[in-house]
Amino acid sequence: MDINGARVLVAGATGVLGGALTAELAGRGAHTALAGRDPDRLARAARPYPGAPTVLFDAYAPQSCARAVHDAAAALGGLDAVVTAFGSVAFGAADVVEDEVAEHLMAVNHLAPAAFFRAGLGIMPPGSVIAAFTGVVAERPQAGMADYSASKAALSAWLGAVRREARTAGIRVLDIRPGHLETGFAGRSVAGTAPPLPAGSDPRRIVAAVADAMAADAELLRTAPDGTPVVERRAG
Repeated sequence: MDINGARVLVAGATGVLGGALTAELAGRGAHTALAGRDPDRLARAARPYPGAPTVLFDAYAPQSCARAVHDAAAALGGLDAVVTAFGSVAFGAADVVEDEVAEHLMAVNHLAPAAFFRAGLGIMPPGSVIAAFTGVVAERPQAGMADYSASKAALSAWLGAVRREARTAGIRVLDIRPGHLETGFAGRSVAGTAPPLPAGSDPRRIVAAVADAMAADAELLRTAPDGTPVVERRAG
C-alpha cells in the first residue's frame, strides 16, 4: 500500500501509541481520520492535522465502532486502512482477577477491534490494510496476565483467520506484536498492579516500523530481544 495519499482511520488516536502512529502516517502523506472515546482529548489530538475528520466510539459498544468506520469513510471518501491502537490491561493471578474484569478485557481488546475491522472489510477496496496491535503476549502469554494475554491472543487468532479470508479480496491483515513499550500503559490498568518491568522500547521506533510494514504489505511485525522491529511479509 502506498502510504502517501492513503486514507487511514486510526482508532485510539488519543493514546500515546495511536497518537504517535497518526503523526507517523500523516508525516508520510496519509490522510488520517482520528477515532477516540473522549471528545475533548480527541479534539486536542486532531489539532496538528487541520481538516482531519474525528469520530467517536465506545469500545464497549461494537455498533459505535462500526459507525466510526462508516463515518470516517464518508468523511475521507473511502478508507484504505483501518488501524486499532487501543486496549485495556489488568494484572493479577487468574484466581484473583474478577469475571467482570476478564469480560472487560475481552470486550475492549478483542471484540471492539474486530467490530472496526468487520465494518472495514465490507467497504475497503483491494490493496487495503487492516492492522492491530496485539503484542508479544498474543504468542507468549505471561503469568499474572492470563486474561489480558487471552484477550490479545483471541484478537490475533481472529486476525489469522480473517487474513486467509481477505487474501482473495486483496486486503492485507497486519498483526503487530511488539514487546513492552514505554507508553505508561501498565500504569493505567483496570485491575491489579504491574510487576517490575524492564525499560520499554521507544514507541516512535515501533510506529515507524508499522508504517513500513503497511507499505510493504507485510502480515506480521515483531520485535527482537533487543527491541529491534522485525517485519515479516508472511505471518506463517
